[in-house]
Amino acid sequence: MSAANQNGSTEFDYIVIGGGSAGCVVTHRLVSAGHRVLLLEAGPPDNSFFVHTPATFVRVIGTKRTWVYETEPQTHAAGRRMYVPQGRTLGGGSSVNAMVYIRGTPADYDGWRDAGCDGWGWDDVLPFFRRAEHNHRLAGPLHVSDSRFRHPLSHAFVQGAQEFGLPYNDDFNGASQAGVGFYQTTTFEGRRGSTAATYLAAVKRDPLLTTETDAFVTRIVFENGAAVGVRYQARDGEERIARARAEIVLCAGALASPKLLMLSGVGPAEQLLQHGIPVVHDSPEVGLNFQDHLEVSLYGRAREQVSLAGQDRGLNALRHGIQYTLFHTGLLTSNVVESGGFVDTANGGRPDVQFHVLPVLVGDVGREPLAGHGISINPCFLRPKSRGTVRLRSADPHAPILFDGNFLSHPDDFAALMRGLSLAREIMRMPSMSKAIAGEMLPTDGGRVDLDAYVRSHAKTVYHPSGTCRMGGDPDSVVDAQLRVRGVGGLRICDASVMPSLVSGNTNAPTIMIAERCAEFMLSPALAPTARAGASTPQAAPQDASHAR
Repeated sequence: MSAANQNGSTEFDYIVIGGGSAGCVVTHRLVSAGHRVLLLEAGPPDNSFFVHTPATFVRVIGTKRTWVYETEPQTHAAGRRMYVPQGRTLGGGSSVNAMVYIRGTPADYDGWRDAGCDGWGWDDVLPFFRRAEHNHRLAGPLHVSDSRFRHPLSHAFVQGAQEFGLPYNDDFNGASQAGVGFYQTTTFEGRRGSTAATYLAAVKRDPLLTTETDAFVTRIVFENGAAVGVRYQARDGEERIARARAEIVLCAGALASPKLLMLSGVGPAEQLLQHGIPVVHDSPEVGLNFQDHLEVSLYGRAREQVSLAGQDRGLNALRHGIQYTLFHTGLLTSNVVESGGFVDTANGGRPDVQFHVLPVLVGDVGREPLAGHGISINPCFLRPKSRGTVRLRSADPHAPILFDGNFLSHPDDFAALMRGLSLAREIMRMPSMSKAIAGEMLPTDGGRVDLDAYVRSHAKTVYHPSGTCRMGGDPDSVVDAQLRVRGVGGLRICDASVMPSLVSGNTNAPTIMIAERCAEFMLSPALAPTARAGASTPQAAPQDASHAR
């Protein structure tokens, strides 16, 4: 049975696979330009209080609104399996993350350009960040703002870091990334501002858009070397086929996009044949180049019972709930990861370590709170050199991927975590921190051997998977500089999987920028000959008041 749009047609101009951070953006731009679009999201709608209320996002992790990925045992991380949840609802990661908004640094994107991604240098991508943002006197769809709530323990960290000698930075997306301060977030008037709540909400009632949730795509359909449709399982369990007249855009994320490509016959031919999958195009790099940020926690015991622990139970929960419901203020407007910073620990000329600081003791798996009151200071390295892989375990679309992050395999990654942990311990000893924190809980005082073992046994991902469908100018890259899948027609990839190298910071903002660029490629007559005549092209955003960064 074929999917039907709201006018009863069996075809669409475009099909977008994945209604996440990128998919909602691309969908918005295509529909706004007058195209019929089918958006397929594997998860449920984003109609949950815990999704839209900033502080409660931890309640979503591990539910039906997240995919639960696990790596193979990690040789260089004490043989542990790493846990990497990903968004599985409208808005994707932007509906379940900590809402931290970081563009990255000019050097990140100039590095992409120099690696062969023409048109992806900083000067090229900055207008697309600006197009998205409602910030810096810009009026894009995505609200970026300061949090309405800042916890005393978050203030203690920022003050302690300044006492150590780190500069205060009031805008990590401004002239310089270096320093410590409070993160800007994708929130608006105390509510989460996901791409579903902003971009998609603006067009969700447009008759040109058909959105199907709980729609699990099993493969992309190719005819004569071109992507022409998708096969998926609908909410009612029925298998359906939808066809696209122009293009299909794969926005399933850095773990699911390579999986779906390989299931559809685009990937390493030898491995596809081993699983009995007919080869559409031999693309050996599909699933390679996996990268993620890793962090490790330093825990400090609070002198008083002031952390976020226990605030979601009993009378505390009632009090905060009433305040939030009536005024959209108070603790529930916190994004939890309120403060942090970027530090050059290797004297390399730009920050190589980022801090995520939480006014609560947070565990290693699922970020569940630990017993007691305290602070978690989490340094992570920014530019990993370790590279992992995503492979098929079988030809069954529902089978988990064979996922090896290869974390900490490169000694420079381990060294950066060690430097970050050492700096975090120094900051915790500063006067402002000592007033609030009685002392270190973990890793506790110990020799270097103890710290080595602690990092390898406690390092965890920051949930920023990327790189598995690398963009590049070389023929081995999975997509070209316009995000078109090499070797086939009618198919683009638009998510963090196309990043040739991981950016210096949280990945939601760069993913949204990539989606804005993808839409521009598709809608520009000079770049997208399949675009329907008369379709409008989004206008460039006005100049903002921020620095050239």
